[in-house]
This record gives sequence, C-alpha cells and structure tokens, in this order.
Amino acid sequence: MTSRTPPDDAHPYLRAASAGIRHHTRALASSDATAPRQADRPHLDVLHAHLTALLQLLDRLAETTRPPHPAAGRHLAGAHTRLWQAATEVHSAFHLLPADTAAKSETSACRPERLPEGPPVLTICQRHLAAGHVPRRKTTPTDLRPHSTTCVR
Repeated sequence: MTSRTPPDDAHPYLRAASAGIRHHTRALASSDATAPRQADRPHLDVLHAHLTALLQLLDRLAETTRPPHPAAGRHLAGAHTRLWQAATEVHSAFHLLPADTAAKSETSACRPERLPEGPPVLTICQRHLAAGHVPRRKTTPTDLRPHSTTCVR
C-alpha cells in the first residue's frame, strides 16, 4: 500500500490524508496487551466525513476525465457509486451503535438544538443527505448491482 511518490508531488494533501488513515489503522490494531478498540459514533462520524469528501473528489474527477477519456471516466463514476454505497453502510452503522450517555449529558447543557447545523447527532445525517444528491441523480438500479472486477485496459 505504500508507494514512492516524487518529491515534487502535486497532491500533498491527499498523501497526508492517506498517511493519516494508515496511521489510524495501525493505531487501531490490537497489541497482545490490549483488546482491539471498537468503533464508536464519533469514530464513524469522522470516517463518514472522510468518505463524503472522497465522494466529492471522485465526482469532480469523473466529470473532468469523462470527455477526453470516456472509459476512464466510467470507471471513476463506478468507483463513485461504490464509495457512496460504503458511505451509506457507515451511516447505517453509526445509527446502530448506542449513543454515548456521557456525551448526551454534556451536550444537553449547551442546547445543541439551537446550533445552526442542528444537534451533533444529526450532522452525519445532513452530510449524508447532501452527499447523496449526486448518486441519486446519476445512478440507476443497474449501476448499483455488483459488477465484474476484471480490469479493462
């Protein structure tokens, strides 16, 4: 998964995001002394935010790549659809995890319902609805079916 990148890399922020994910994955790996850490709502919320940012990036890449390279654009659009499905599953898992009661008592004192973006538990839903606009507009039921993983060159 590690790859050598030239020193004049044009995408340092993407490399930093990838390095952050690799670091987080290694940190979650259990050692012999500790049990593996379970996912919690804040963890899935941050992961969902990352996935939706990737959705926006893939959508823009697919749109700009498709006119000069239609086949590559279709592959990027397919990756966008699969990433949307992954974000949907993370969103569903978020709601199936129990809410942290300590966080509830802390946020209830500050009146989160008065925040412009709504209560913190709803920000993932708002983000998911906003990110889902493009896949709902551009995909068909056929696009959502599993596809062959053969590489076409």
